[in-house]
Amino acid sequence: MDRMEGNLFKRILVAIDGSENAERAASYGINVAKTTGAEVHALYVISTKHAVTTRTVMGWSEAFEEYLADKGGVAVENVEKLGEKAGVKVKPVYMKGIPADKILEYASENSIDLIVMGTHGLTGIKKFLIGSVAENVVRHSKVPVMIIR
Repeated sequence: MDRMEGNLFKRILVAIDGSENAERAASYGINVAKTTGAEVHALYVISTKHAVTTRTVMGWSEAFEEYLADKGGVAVENVEKLGEKAGVKVKPVYMKGIPADKILEYASENSIDLIVMGTHGLTGIKKFLIGSVAENVVRHSKVPVMIIR
């Protein structure tokens, strides 16, 4: 019998954005993976959500996109290091688009069993104006989502 056959989680998606909460979420995801023998997919989405505003108002979208890509590289590398220390296989993944949409799309297309992500804990008018990636993922995910505050 395959060791992972009875495990609840075989593929865990850790959605990261370079924030402190995402780092905490990555740590939780790696620990769950270590316990269950799962593989971790470390996903960083280069957000295009505000690209039109950046392009038209600020005029520096290419530089900003490059900054986000660099930030993503560092964030994914940190998850890979955590995985290496814990003996967990980590697959680095980079996508471009609207974060919640890409997280859900990737989870669906790659047979992900659990999504682990952090939240910025926005409330009130900021949450209304900015929206919440975590909230959108929780609402629309077909698999369990672990949110780390």
